Amino acid sequence: MKNLILSTAVLAVAGTMAMAEGHSVVRLGTEGAYPPYNFINDAGEVDGFERELGDELCARAELTCEWVTNEWDSIIPNLVSGNYDAIIAGMSITDERKEVIDFSENYTQPDPSAFLALSEIELSGAIIAAQASTIQAAYVAEMEGATLLEFATPDESVAAVKNGEADAVLADKAFLLPIAESDAEVSLIGEDVLIGGGIGLGVRQSDTELRDKFTAAIQSMKADGTLNELIVKWLPDSATF
Repeated sequence: MKNLILSTAVLAVAGTMAMAEGHSVVRLGTEGAYPPYNFINDAGEVDGFERELGDELCARAELTCEWVTNEWDSIIPNLVSGNYDAIIAGMSITDERKEVIDFSENYTQPDPSAFLALSEIELSGAIIAAQASTIQAAYVAEMEGATLLEFATPDESVAAVKNGEADAVLADKAFLLPIAESDAEVSLIGEDVLIGGGIGLGVRQSDTELRDKFTAAIQSMKADGTLNELIVKWLPDSATF
C-alpha cells in the first residue's frame, strides 16, 4: 500500500523514541482518510477495516487502546516522537521503513494497485497522479515516459483526474474500485499492479514487547479464520490467508 519516503529529519528524531511498554493505554495512530482501510464515519469516529481489526487485536492482546488520527505525511515522525504507540494505517512493510521503525507480522497480503482514468489511455507518456510518499508514487516515478503528479491526499489525486490535471491516478484497487463503481465518469483501466509486501502495524524499534503482542494477536486471528472474515468483508478483492 503506502510507502513513506524517509528523510534525515526522521532519522534524527529516532533517538527520542518513547517506550510503549508499560503504558496503561496504547494509542493507535491512523490516517482516517483511506477507505475502506480507515475513514471517519458520520458519527465522527474512526471506522473501516483497520478499526475493526485494531479493536480485535487490542482485545486479544489484552490492551486498552485509543484511536488517534494523523495526516499521512507525518505519520511516521509522530510515531517516533511518541504522539502514539502504533501505526495502523494501510502501511506497507518495506525495508526503507524498517530503517526507522519496526513492524508486526503482516495482516494483509500484498494488495493490487490499479489505474483510474476518464477513458482508456496510453499510460506511457501520461501524467499520472498518486498520493505523495506512497509506493504507488514511487512506482510511477520509475515508469518509462510517465510524469508523476503528487498530492497530499488520495481524494485530491482522484480529483486531479476528474478536473483534467492528470490523465490517470494509481492507488490501491480497494480504494479506487468503489469510486469507479459509483461514478460513471471514471473507470479502472489497464492491468492491476502488484507492489508492496503486505500491511503491518508500525511500532517504534524499542517497543519489541508491543510488537510481539500485536504479532501474536494477528497470528491467532489468522489461525481461527477471523482475519480472513474481515478481509472478505472490507477488502473483497484482496487475497486471504
